Amino acid sequence: MSEELTVRDAAEFEDQRRPLVRALRAGAWALVALTLLSLIGWGYARDLPGIWGVLLGVGIGGGFVLATAASVLATSNSSPTTTMAVVLGGWLVKMAVVVLLLLWLRGFDFYDQGAFGVTTIAALVVALAAEAWGTITTRTAYMG
Repeated sequence: MSEELTVRDAAEFEDQRRPLVRALRAGAWALVALTLLSLIGWGYARDLPGIWGVLLGVGIGGGFVLATAASVLATSNSSPTTTMAVVLGGWLVKMAVVVLLLLWLRGFDFYDQGAFGVTTIAALVVALAAEAWGTITTRTAYMG
């Protein structure tokens, strides 16, 4: 009795960008879920200002985390030095933009500050956790 062994095509596991793509996808879906839950909760509790706080919080917190993963993915075919320069430069630009945006938003009262603060922190945590999960659960080949 000879059993036939089937070999799965390993080409899909050789793409080293797969963990980054999966991390971005997982982070985006986690932010969608957080946005929906937060809109329901804060919208019920604080009406329209709560909704604006949630949208601003998810945009700032989630955008901050997803932009880092996107910049790593965009430079994945370049040298490590280029990737490091883009990620570090992007992080510095993001910090400056966030600080300026927070200073600008401080003068407005159309959004609920509690909803904004809680949702921003939740978006950072949820997006980072989802990206980490997406990265560590992706199967890739160590050697091509």
